[in-house]
Amino acid sequence: MELSCLQENLSKGLSIVGRAVPSRTTMPILRNVLLATDHGQLKLAATNLELGIVHWVGARVETDGAVTIPARNFIDLVNSLPAEQIALVVDEESQTLRLTCGSVKASFRGIDAEEFPVIPEPQDGAEMAVEAGDLRQALSQVTFAASGDESHKVLTGVLAEFEGQTLTLASADGFRLSVREIPLLHPIPQPLSVIIPARAMAELARIIGTQEEPVEISTTQPHNQVLFKLQDTVLNTQLIDGKYPDYRRIIPQEHTITVVVGRAELLQACKRAEIFARDATNIVKLAIGDGELTVEADSAEMGRGSTRLEANVEGPELEIAFNVRFLIDVLSAINTPQVVLELTTPTNPGVIKGVGDESFLHVVMPMHLGR
Repeated sequence: MELSCLQENLSKGLSIVGRAVPSRTTMPILRNVLLATDHGQLKLAATNLELGIVHWVGARVETDGAVTIPARNFIDLVNSLPAEQIALVVDEESQTLRLTCGSVKASFRGIDAEEFPVIPEPQDGAEMAVEAGDLRQALSQVTFAASGDESHKVLTGVLAEFEGQTLTLASADGFRLSVREIPLLHPIPQPLSVIIPARAMAELARIIGTQEEPVEISTTQPHNQVLFKLQDTVLNTQLIDGKYPDYRRIIPQEHTITVVVGRAELLQACKRAEIFARDATNIVKLAIGDGELTVEADSAEMGRGSTRLEANVEGPELEIAFNVRFLIDVLSAINTPQVVLELTTPTNPGVIKGVGDESFLHVVMPMHLGR
């Protein structure tokens, strides 16, 4: 293999695929990144057997070939190089990669590419496609609510339901639930429901970045992996096996109190309250009255902090407590100027939505005030 490419393009590609390199593994090949020529481009790939990422870098290819190189050392060196052309030459017999960039020369001993796990790539004609902007926003509104408890595996994933011309994403951790709908670019003939690891969805959100081209989504046969095809990158991940709880049963169908308040103002009030709530298991109290909403936190050691906000309130007065971190998470994920809180009693879950946005809702369980 012999080729050359720009340092900044190689560095960017390695930063994308490097996220799939496992920090710990008993398989030496998984510590490596694959470098291979592919239709006049340089293909980079890495996997931890659950998540795989492939990225293509523009290159001037002189001779085809492939090799795997220790990822961390190679990434660190490439990131340290000047923004010039990098020449890469592989000695097939010794599996050695020689790198030249300006006055810098280096060599890496690799492992034969034949030992690298096969990472599936999508076939022509994707099953589903969504706008990149829609998916990027949906991931920011859903992934944070997934559980980190591996003993409840299905809750560490994001439920993706494809039906008709709609993709519904849902995640829950037993204390909160996020649901977001986004349109598919063309309808699908058969409904499909899969559970995608939230970690993989978080990586996907990072990779999408500012991409504007649609993201193509497909699954392998049988449906044990899902693939996301971006402009120059393909991410694939193993699906989580199991049955996701019926999240629709958690969503309150009725409410007696409606509070409309500025999103940014409520977010700032919650961030101030968090200073005092840290020593009180993150409990923050919302006191709802006539035309106002007071956000208050009380710490036996630190003291008390409260912020009174103007709000449009319909319904009786109410005091209810929530985990302030949960409120900050959801308010940070909503992008409308105002939010609406739909409440019933101090012990019933509340619903938070963006005013004028029917595509997203968040359900959060209240905390006990301890009176």
